[in-house]
Order: sequence, then structure tokens, then C-alpha cells
Amino acid sequence: MNSLEQVDWSKIPPPSDDGACDHLTGTSLPSTTLTATDGSSVDVSTLTGRSVVYAYPMTGRPDTPLPDGWDMIPGARGCTPQSCAFRDHMTELSSLGVDHLFGLSTQDSNYQLEAATRLHLPYLLLSDADLQFTNALQLPTMHVAETTLLKRLTLIIDEGVITKVFYPVFPPDKNVEEVKTWLLNKPSPL
Repeated sequence: MNSLEQVDWSKIPPPSDDGACDHLTGTSLPSTTLTATDGSSVDVSTLTGRSVVYAYPMTGRPDTPLPDGWDMIPGARGCTPQSCAFRDHMTELSSLGVDHLFGLSTQDSNYQLEAATRLHLPYLLLSDADLQFTNALQLPTMHVAETTLLKRLTLIIDEGVITKVFYPVFPPDKNVEEVKTWLLNKPSPL
């Protein structure tokens, strides 16, 4: 299976670091229940061990066109390559001390389930459709086609506290490599 769509990242505008995540490192997660693609409820703040949560704007669907100008919105393109890269490196992440891996978006769980199934993701996608988690942490967002979407970022969380933030993330398919490199140099404090 070819897991990653081929994207010429040099033709996609990269996002800039607008400082929107500067406040996150060291923050305790709020107790917020998120709906997962398997129908369960997950409160990441209560998970033991180390968690990696990558936030992405939205996954496209083969039967639905992306919003007009999607590729020219800095940081918008690349949700499928990012998700597949985390899928393909999940075993390595686990061996580096990651106990929980999740994708996070503001799409509802039914929408996310299509992508999780089509991409054969072995981890859960979490829905923050009501923006409760996003607003509590003041995560950076963008507004596209009258929808609030998360800007792409990745959180490393130890026992409910954000230890590391990757932001902005570009290109998205290389984010897992950045995470792995950081994990190699920062073993879990637990």
C-alpha cells in the first residue's frame, strides 16, 4: 500500500510561527472528554504515561472536494500524509516510550471514521467538534468555509502535562521524524 500521497511541498505555502503555541509547554491539560472514532470517550488529561496528540485541520474525502484554495492556505494541506506517517511509525513511537497516540481535529467522529477506515489507522482520531478542548487550551485555529479548524501542531504529553509542542508543522509528513528525534533525546521522565 502506498501510504503517502506525493506532494510537492515547495509549491505549498508553509505556515509561519505566529507564537500561538508559546503558552502551551508546561500546561496541564483540562479535563475534557473527546469522542473517538471507535465510539469511546477519551479524556487525555487522565491518561497515564506519555501521549502524542497531533492536531490537523481536516482530512479530505475522496467523494468531497476540498474548500476552494485549500492548497494555498499555509499549513492546510497534508493531513493524510501526516496521519499515514504516524501510522507507519507507530511501532517505533511505542518503542520510544509513547503509550498513547491520537489524531485530533474539529471534524465530527463520523467524518473522522471515514478517514481512519480508509487509511487503516491503528490509533484513534479524537473529535473536538464543540471546540471545548481547543478553547480551553487556546489552541491556534483558522476559519475556512465557515468552519473553525485547528492549525497543525503536535503535543507530547506526560501524565496530563504538555512537555513539548511542535508548531508550526511543515511539511506534515516529516512531523513524525521530528517527534521521533525528540523522543530519542528526551526519554520519558516517568
